[in-house]
Amino acid sequence: MTAAVVGLGLVGTLAGCGSSGGGQGSGDPKTVTLVSHDSWAASEDVIAAFEKQSGYKVNVLKDGDAGQAVNKAILTKDNPQGDVFFGVDNTLLSRALDNGLFQSYEAKGADQVKAEYRVDRDKHRVTPVDTGDICVNYDKKYFADHKLQPPRSFDDLVKPQYKNLLVTENASSSSPGLGFLLGTAAEYGDGGWEGYWKKLKANGVKVVDGWEQAYNQEFSGSSSGRKAKGDRPLVVSYASSPPAEVLYAEPKPSTAPTGVAEGTCFRQVEYAGLLANAKNAKGGKAFLDFLVSRKFQEDMPLNMFVYPVTEGAQVPPEFVKYGPQVKDPETMDPAKIAGHRDQWVKSWTSLVLK
Repeated sequence: MTAAVVGLGLVGTLAGCGSSGGGQGSGDPKTVTLVSHDSWAASEDVIAAFEKQSGYKVNVLKDGDAGQAVNKAILTKDNPQGDVFFGVDNTLLSRALDNGLFQSYEAKGADQVKAEYRVDRDKHRVTPVDTGDICVNYDKKYFADHKLQPPRSFDDLVKPQYKNLLVTENASSSSPGLGFLLGTAAEYGDGGWEGYWKKLKANGVKVVDGWEQAYNQEFSGSSSGRKAKGDRPLVVSYASSPPAEVLYAEPKPSTAPTGVAEGTCFRQVEYAGLLANAKNAKGGKAFLDFLVSRKFQEDMPLNMFVYPVTEGAQVPPEFVKYGPQVKDPETMDPAKIAGHRDQWVKSWTSLVLK
């Protein structure tokens, strides 16, 4: 889940973790280097188990939001920073594939990935790792105090009673911001999404650079947002943000302080791939095998607040209790995203930011 857990104190510490923007891949045959966005997290004991079983040490380089990380990986593909890239999602996948970011490898265990998440089946350049939903979250206390029903759908967000309440991320620089734009395009079609955004702009939507600012500074419903005196009770985040607010609060509330407008959701899938020109391709392949293993898949929910993609992987009960999976999110064919994304973002930027 891109950026979904940054700033909530949820990012796990990995043995041998590198720093963002470090030097190019080490080339050490005993080290496998993972390049990812800032929201990568895994339990230390799970990483340690991989290291013991495989004989490789794991080094992690975090490179900002997903869009930033993908762009940097493309620019450095001839001399990559690492061996495996994790965190390119379905909104950006075609950009990575078209620029030759990955080499072919079918991970052991990939046949256990649910069919709906498998893409690029002929070349196996990417491996599905997790899924989640980009959705508008709402501050339950605000709506209770104002005796106002929270919005449930895209249509609701343009109604007068929700004027000046929503904050979203820049679609040109933020993965959740782009996902929200694609959700509106899926809902209203090629001929309708721009008209919808004109209404949303007229209704006072606020646009900020990224998720960190939107959720942890502007949103009144998050623990960080309350401390920052955020005044927007609606934010584009994730369906799994409410359980994070419960599980990492002290003391823990009995129910989540935030809710999800389920009619505003767009399904996100994240992938990993073996980088072209990886210095330790053998180690990279072993790490991709690990990412679809049951041990890692069942470790993900409480670290990155995403859902596993492999058959039979279990989700912790508290994760399900506070953040039930959205039943009918908006989706879009990857080919359509590839064909329209850049023009849609250009049009969106002209329409909303100018």
